[in-house]
Amino acid sequence: MQQLMRRTDLLRSVKTCLAESPVVAILGARQVGKTTLAWQVAGDWPGPSVHFDLEVANERQALSLAPARVLGGAEGLVVLDEVQRMPNLFEELRPICDHPDRKSVFLLLGSASLDVVKGVSETLAGRILFVDMGGFSLAEVGVGNQDRLWMRGGFPRAYLARSTPAWKRWMQSFTRTFVERDVPAIREGVSTESVGRFWRMLAHVHGQTWNASELARSMDASPRTVTRYRDLLAGAFMIRVLPPWFENLGKRLVKSPKVYLRDSGMLHHLLGLDKMGELAVHPRYGASWEGFALEQVLLAHGAHEAYFYATQRGAELDLLLLRRGRRWGFEFKCTDAPRTTRSMHVTMQDLGLEHLWVVYPGDHEYRLTERITALPLARVGETTLAPSRDRDSLPRTGLHTGGE
Repeated sequence: MQQLMRRTDLLRSVKTCLAESPVVAILGARQVGKTTLAWQVAGDWPGPSVHFDLEVANERQALSLAPARVLGGAEGLVVLDEVQRMPNLFEELRPICDHPDRKSVFLLLGSASLDVVKGVSETLAGRILFVDMGGFSLAEVGVGNQDRLWMRGGFPRAYLARSTPAWKRWMQSFTRTFVERDVPAIREGVSTESVGRFWRMLAHVHGQTWNASELARSMDASPRTVTRYRDLLAGAFMIRVLPPWFENLGKRLVKSPKVYLRDSGMLHHLLGLDKMGELAVHPRYGASWEGFALEQVLLAHGAHEAYFYATQRGAELDLLLLRRGRRWGFEFKCTDAPRTTRSMHVTMQDLGLEHLWVVYPGDHEYRLTERITALPLARVGETTLAPSRDRDSLPRTGLHTGGE
């Protein structure tokens, strides 16, 4: 069933990048569908293709013995899966990319961003393009499946599981495999038991400002240790560390990042929730919606130059995107009828926002003020982050449904 989900936009992005660069890297969490996407690219490729899975011992050995000969002599599309397992390959790829008689292009798949990007930055600068890959988006699964995607998350096998018990079994297997196998592969010498415990603890502070000292006390560890665990999970695309935006505004600003579990289904699994009814009465219900909606916005508009904003006096903006020299704001409210708040007006003035969208689970889009709009999550992909020529019109989606 998973193979039938053809992720058209991602497929188009990868093909475009392969036409422009000798090396393209698809970066994303394990089991998010990178290999499936690579096989789809290879299936559409007009020439020969070859796939090396670097987690398979004999394929890894073949490349380690004679990487220059194997890669230099290849033709067509060469896929290197889980490339972070052999970072030395980056050095081998540089002269191949620069050779005038090169007959191949390389598609790298990586599940550990820090390791991959560090190696690439040193060896393949100017020769590589990146495609970030997350779980299923609402645009891919359809608006009618919003609650299913929110509850189960975007990992393909989790979302497509035949039943709730099957979803639970997949989540249990994934978390166990990640902690016991993947964590040691990403960073040697780390305590897998401690990382697993830390991961579960993060679910209970999902969407809150990072407080290393508080978490360190709870784990009987040092702040430096829990920060190292945080960076490990962020590098494996399990959590998102959203940085604060601050500038010289003459205000006391929050300067610690916020931390979110990137996949809402993983959040619910770690909280022990498996039904929407259970989520609706859970203390983390609003935080769950905030993280889910935030990821959908970033899937639609990209995660570059994304921040949150907060002052010590309580004014806060959930998401600030800098695009085309302008500032755009997003608030996430799990309510049937969003309204403006004093905090919204303060942040509009503080940041000089071009527009502010209040993203909620409902169906109707309507204007709250001239520059604040209530927006259904299903329509965030239609939002155009471009300056409006007419302040009386919304700088945004296609259809305006009227106001309250």
